[in-house]
Amino acid sequence: MENQPHVIDYNQPVITVRDLYKSFGNNHVLKGVDLDLYKGENVVVLGRSGTGKSVLIKIISGLLKQDKGTANVLGEEVAKLGGKQLQELRLKIGFSFQNSALYDSMTVRENLEFPLVRNQRQLKRKEINESVERVLNAVGLSQTINQMPSELSGGQRKRIGIARTLILRPEIMLYDEPTAGLDPITCIEINNLMNRVQETFKTSSIIITHDLTCAKATGDRVAMLLEGKFIKQGTFDEVFNSDDERIKSFYNYNFIK
Repeated sequence: MENQPHVIDYNQPVITVRDLYKSFGNNHVLKGVDLDLYKGENVVVLGRSGTGKSVLIKIISGLLKQDKGTANVLGEEVAKLGGKQLQELRLKIGFSFQNSALYDSMTVRENLEFPLVRNQRQLKRKEINESVERVLNAVGLSQTINQMPSELSGGQRKRIGIARTLILRPEIMLYDEPTAGLDPITCIEINNLMNRVQETFKTSSIIITHDLTCAKATGDRVAMLLEGKFIKQGTFDEVFNSDDERIKSFYNYNFIK
């Protein structure tokens, strides 16, 4: 299902990245990156492996520090925040990891309860139960509540990982390769889920991927990252209606194999 237009407030940026540089030794990963994410928008960051896509969202979430430039999230300059301030900001950011990052020794219920109990200690049992049921319903997996992660398929684990991220009601979602390693049918389910999350929870999202089907299905805007810089941004069709051989070869590699 291709992404449908959403209500986006272009007067309200929730992430503003300017002139961002990051190197690891002699490996210059980001070389002056600019990016905006607006309230209610899904932005897909496309690029081959090793182009700096994951580095970008780690800087945005404060897991890495840039060498130069600024990353402003919800009005806060991330690199200047102290530990407590950074923790408070991260509670407003949902990070969906590539491997789902579930605790294997916990049931689905316990995995979902963990961030609530850790961060909102004042909640009563009834409120915790209602929150768990709400996010499980949102990802369509209410029946798995007492199962262990080892009993779930790869797609189910991915959806439970997204549910655990949603339970704190984040304003921003950061998805790192959400369809990696999944079969085509499950990829469609995850793409549709990300669109439902955007609509239901009113999130703004950055989706890191090299999967063009995912990009077309979920992205209100697509940003192509190549050799440390964004070389083109726009709708999926605007980006790939290009004579740039670098963009054409990326498209062909994905769709003509």
